[in-house]
Formats: sequence, C-alpha cells, structure tokens
Amino acid sequence: MKKKLLSLLVAGVLVTGVLIGCGGGAGETVKDEATTNEAMENTQQEPSEEANTETQVITVAASPTPHAEILAKAKDILAEQGYDLQVTEFEDYIQPNEVVESGEYDANYFQHIPYLDSFNEEKGTHIVNAGGIHYEPFGIYPGTKSSLDDIADGDTIAVPNDTTNEARALLLLQDNGIITLKEGAGLEATVNDIAENPHNIEIVELEAAQVARVVGENSFVVLNGNYALGAGFSVAKDALAYEKSDSEAAKTYVNIIGVKEGNENSEAIKALVDALKSVEIQNYINETYDGAVIPFEG
Repeated sequence: MKKKLLSLLVAGVLVTGVLIGCGGGAGETVKDEATTNEAMENTQQEPSEEANTETQVITVAASPTPHAEILAKAKDILAEQGYDLQVTEFEDYIQPNEVVESGEYDANYFQHIPYLDSFNEEKGTHIVNAGGIHYEPFGIYPGTKSSLDDIADGDTIAVPNDTTNEARALLLLQDNGIITLKEGAGLEATVNDIAENPHNIEIVELEAAQVARVVGENSFVVLNGNYALGAGFSVAKDALAYEKSDSEAAKTYVNIIGVKEGNENSEAIKALVDALKSVEIQNYINETYDGAVIPFEG
C-alpha cells in the first residue's frame, strides 16, 4: 500500500513538471510570434530609405553635336538628383519632334524657337519651349574656294532648305554683300526674295544635314553651328563670316529643350534645364566649342 502511494506521488510530481514545462514553452512561443508580427507590421508601416529612392528616367532625343555631347556632361549632375538621363541621337530635324509629340521621349534638344514654331504650324504638333540653353552662330564656310573675295559669276552656295534656317543663311549672305533681299523679307526670306544678285550666284537648297557633305561640290556652304562642328569646322578658325554674338539673329535662334505642351513644368524637365544651365555646363561649352556654341544666359 505504501509502495502504491509512493508511486502515485512520484507520478504526480512528474505530470506537474511536464505541465509547467509545456506552459513555459507555449508562453515563450506566443511571445516570439507576437514580436515577429510586430516587427513585420513596423516594416510595412516604415519602408526602408532604399525603397524610397527610385531613379526616374528622362529620355531625350538630340542632335549628335553639340547637343548629345552637352547632355552627356549633364548626366552626372542629374544622377546626383536621382535622374537617369538617357539620350538618343538623331541625324535629322523631323524625328526628334515626332517622338516627343507621340510621348515616346520626354524631351528633345536640337532646335531653335523659329524652327519649332514653323514645325508646329506645319505639322500640327504641340511642342513647347522648356528653356533656352545655347545658340550657335551661323557661318559661311569655304568649299572649292577659300575667300569671299574670290566670288565669281556662276558660283554656287549651298544653304539649308528649311524655312527658318534658309532665311538665316540668306540674311548672312546679305550681311556680307553677296545678295540683297527684298525689303521686309526678314526671317521668312526664301530664294524668291532675292532682289539683287550681282554675281549671279546659284543658291543650292539642301536638307540641313546634307549641306556639310557637299563642301567639295560648291564654292561655299552656309552651315548651322552643329553641322559645322560635325564636319570638323571651327567658327573661330574656319568661318569666312559668321553671326556675331550680339546680333539679333544669334539671340533669336537660341537652342532650346523642347517638350510636349503640358510637360514643361514637370520636376524632371525643370531639373534637366537647370542642369544644362549650370555653371559646370556653361564652362564645358565655352572650353570645348571654340566659339561655335555659346551658353544662353536668358
């Protein structure tokens, strides 16, 4: 009887020990799960700083020289502000506006305001000026002849054929006594507005990108600044005549950042324009292009 009672007492102690052990384990397990759940909730409520710093892409369509080169220098400036600048080069003056109009690209950098206005009117597009960056003096460059003093009857001069650039070329020829335009022709002048042509010069009208390619076929060529650079010309060293920096033409033809209407005040576009107008970029332009490209301070 005593042995039986002793056995029951030992069994009771063991059962109590097991219950206490299980109770302690369960309490710790519940506590751990609560802690884990609380941590997960805190993680969801307070996203990490890394998750909040997403890079925003800015896509720009640009002419190769100098526009794409200038943009390349601005890439690091924008990267510090959380923007990834992606630039695609175009050789023509049509597609950069079309891809911005369609929304495929955020902006373009290749044109001046008169060309933009003419393009919008002709094509029915809605591109606007988000900021002026630089201007490029138009120049008369040697072809088969190396001096304007050598002009003779029947010489040929190649000029861009788009409305605004052709007018600019003709005005430069007029400023240098080669032709005289009808009064009031101004920035809309065409070959039909030539009133006097004492040397019977033949004006060869070509798409802007083609003019630099016919240097060896014409007496002289009149080039946009970027195409002159692309052809290896320097305004300061090679131009026989060029628009002066304080001329009305130079101020009128400032090259801009073009965007679709409604996007000009977006934070990304403002950051792009600010980067391109920074002191760092202005210094780069002045040091690189030998007067062929001049920062616009307006």
